[in-house]
Amino acid sequence: MRWKGREGSKNIDDRRGQRIKRGAGVGIGGIIMALVAIFVFKQDPMQVLGNTMSGQGQSQTSSEPYRPSAQEQEVAEFVSVVLRDTEITWGKLFNQANSRYQEPGLVLYSGSTPTACGTGQAASGPFYCPGDQKIYLDLSFLNELKRMGASGDFALAYVIAHEVGHHIQTITGTSSNVRKLQSQARSKAQANDLQVRMELQADCLAGVWANHNQQRTGSLERGDIEEALQAAASVGDDNIMKKAGIPPRKENFTHGSSEQRMQWFNQGLRSGDYNKCDTGI
Repeated sequence: MRWKGREGSKNIDDRRGQRIKRGAGVGIGGIIMALVAIFVFKQDPMQVLGNTMSGQGQSQTSSEPYRPSAQEQEVAEFVSVVLRDTEITWGKLFNQANSRYQEPGLVLYSGSTPTACGTGQAASGPFYCPGDQKIYLDLSFLNELKRMGASGDFALAYVIAHEVGHHIQTITGTSSNVRKLQSQARSKAQANDLQVRMELQADCLAGVWANHNQQRTGSLERGDIEEALQAAASVGDDNIMKKAGIPPRKENFTHGSSEQRMQWFNQGLRSGDYNKCDTGI
């Protein structure tokens, strides 16, 4: 993806080097259970983290000199440019709909950081917190993404655009409607299905962004779309369960299968129309 020389976002909060000090630590058993819940069963990271961190003492942040490598700093600059690209795209689309786009923030952190949704940890991967309307990203996630079979700059761009999709769901009321329906669900499987539909819509919105951003910047290079599709496939529930040695069970899906995630990203990419992102929620 050609990105150098383009404007970066002013909504980046760089907390790398900050650490959270706690009165009590999380036991290794709790960490393992949290990782299984997040990466195998794809449970809501903030819910898992909240349960994991509950009952601990007061925390405070400390700042240490942080010296990122040249490669890491380049990735941070890339993240800033991608976020700015999403701001431009969605700002224009909201304006066309006679509305104003409320830009999200994006926090770069290392290890852990306080959020309005609880304590964010690198183990949760990238996530969006509706409480403060910010995306949280520890760049060490790239190593996990590669381990899962996805790599390349546009794979990371897809991840960011997906989280921006959750922000759009929040500011348009979709997210709150889904949470209300989930509270009324008759079973865990029914609640999970609603979650899957919301995640797939975020994938579709990421595709819509990719379509419009390409029209504006012409930045895509050969193989970029394949990188995004591979990233979408890698984080499919069925793929994650198979890698963990667990038979995939649809009723336990919360993000959708690899095929579904690729399908809905492609839906947004081909159409460029967010109205085509109706996943039934």
